[in-house]
Amino acid sequence: MAVRIRLKRIGAKNNPAYRIVVADGRSPRDGKFIEELGTYLPQNKGENFKMDLERAKYWLSKGALPTETVASFLRKAVRVAA
Repeated sequence: MAVRIRLKRIGAKNNPAYRIVVADGRSPRDGKFIEELGTYLPQNKGENFKMDLERAKYWLSKGALPTETVASFLRKAVRVAA
């Protein structure tokens, strides 16, 4: 089972909002997920995402693969936390 850390869209039409989730790679984008790690609000300027960095590190240690967008969020979150 390939576990991915990816975005799940929850926003309204023309008002996107996303949740950062851990999901099976075979499940649909807005389908079933294992755990919610944070949120991403692309219309906000500046700090537009929140993420539970400890849980993300846990899932990465278990072999979960982040998408490109989530990987960039992880890099930013680690840089801010350090």
